Amino acid sequence: MKNLTIVIPAYNELDNFKAGKLQQVADYLKTNQLNWQVIVVDDGSTDGSNKTIKTWVKKHKNWQFIQNPHQGKASTVMTGVLKAKHSYILFTDFDQATPLSEVDKLLPFLKKGYKIVIGSREVKGSIREKEPWYRHFMGKIFNFIVQLLTIRGIHDTQCGFKIFKTQIAQELFSSLKVYQPKPEKYAFTGAFDVELLFLANKKGYKIAEVPVHWFHAPTSRVHPLRDSFRMFSHVLKIRFTHILGGYR
Repeated sequence: MKNLTIVIPAYNELDNFKAGKLQQVADYLKTNQLNWQVIVVDDGSTDGSNKTIKTWVKKHKNWQFIQNPHQGKASTVMTGVLKAKHSYILFTDFDQATPLSEVDKLLPFLKKGYKIVIGSREVKGSIREKEPWYRHFMGKIFNFIVQLLTIRGIHDTQCGFKIFKTQIAQELFSSLKVYQPKPEKYAFTGAFDVELLFLANKKGYKIAEVPVHWFHAPTSRVHPLRDSFRMFSHVLKIRFTHILGGYR
């Protein structure tokens, strides 16, 4: 597999840009044999980073910048996915908490017949660095709820490092019910990964969960109480949408 579209969602990323995170991606791509494109999708940033990033992207071959209104991470990633032109899609976070070089661990599973390969911070062999204990604890509770209500057998739905066959990714994003595009007031990642993987599992697609090296990136954009409540409510919505036949 040598054809890869890389989708990078962005929201108020000025500090991460100054820290060289996009350059880190560009430097890695210069060293491999992938036929790639990178799509950076901005989620209505208010810190001026969108203009800075757009200017930077224009100077780099095979890079594309798309400006979205502020609608949250799900819609931002969806925009990039629907614009992808290569056979496979990887979406990865702007802060490179999971460095792009970790893709080397995921790619072999595509040759084994998996249509979806997800990075995981929980399976044996994974490494988590500098994560506050309470964030890990909250993640454990959330995954317990996810496995109880939606999809069993996946230990980390929320790691922002996933590869999909492009046709399947576009099909799944187009089938989302809970995470339809709508205006957002706050920065919001949400549990769209849960809905994606729930749909993929329902359709019988093989999913591989692969250990990755992950670094905790401190951020003020995550509100533990508000975001946890919304994510829990969205998992419930996914469950009830399924029960009521909404995913037929």
